[in-house]
Amino acid sequence: MSFVAVLVALILEQARPLTQGAWLQAGPRRWVRMAGRNLDAGLSHHGWLAWSVAVVPWVVLAVALHHLLWWVHPMFAFVWNIAVLYLTLGFRQFSHHFTAIRDALELGDEALARSELARWQRVDAAALPRGELVRHVIEYSVLAAHRHVFGVLAWYCVLAAFGLGPAGAVIYRLSDYAFRYWTYKSRQIGEAVSPALVTAADRAWGLIDYLPSRATAIAFAIVGSFEEAVDSWRQCHVGMAAADLSRVQRNEATVVAATAGALNVQLGGAQLRSMSADAAQSLEPSAFMATVGRPPESAHLRSVVGLVWRAVVLWIVMLALLTLARLLG
Repeated sequence: MSFVAVLVALILEQARPLTQGAWLQAGPRRWVRMAGRNLDAGLSHHGWLAWSVAVVPWVVLAVALHHLLWWVHPMFAFVWNIAVLYLTLGFRQFSHHFTAIRDALELGDEALARSELARWQRVDAAALPRGELVRHVIEYSVLAAHRHVFGVLAWYCVLAAFGLGPAGAVIYRLSDYAFRYWTYKSRQIGEAVSPALVTAADRAWGLIDYLPSRATAIAFAIVGSFEEAVDSWRQCHVGMAAADLSRVQRNEATVVAATAGALNVQLGGAQLRSMSADAAQSLEPSAFMATVGRPPESAHLRSVVGLVWRAVVLWIVMLALLTLARLLG
């Protein structure tokens, strides 16, 4: 059932993508914000309480509805899985930004491309030279693909195998949103988000994304240039050993390093400054590292699209084989 649910959800998301800030996603997001406002009292256990209240009830609801609908009829549970995956999984939640930047670069309109990148990531891209612009677009794009597609797939498949339905997709997507929302709010002047809450969200998201980030890196290595991807990954970890990085940054740097090797493109370098009032930097993980490879060019953007889609096909084939083995076994 997992294979078919993922396939149908991906097709639906391509045919009828959710609009930015769709009302179907608004309820869980408002709940996350409410948990932070009402439970964040500044201490460590308050931060973990706020994170738990923000995420766990939705996971429990997803599992409970899955089992209830399965008891009524398995087809209802199947539809529920598709619905949750449709809300949490998909390229079209970010790909329009990538497409707009790529089209602008192909037309030679670098000013428009910088404007689109700034609007997408809320960073100051006004002075970026073309090569650096392409480099940042590649990094942001593969990380977005990881968070919106491959990470969701990984957790969904793992927990669905234990009979928990779409719980994995829910915990992954809400943990990601909670971390990014509270981190962003903590950098705004006048926002009452405590360091304890940000730390709890950071640690939770770092743990949850640890295995999916490695799975994405392995997938990119398999469908790209394998030896170069593995070597870039190894060099990245050597560099991280001497750097004071959070687990979240280490996870994302792993994906970026594998991408660099798989495409033979140089990634990593200076970060972009966030346009948030008091933010010193964005969430970009690659400031400490600089991989080897060809300088970033516009042609690499099409290579990124091919790499990501080949990785999707790899996931689909693996799910199909596992489903077939389960049916035959």
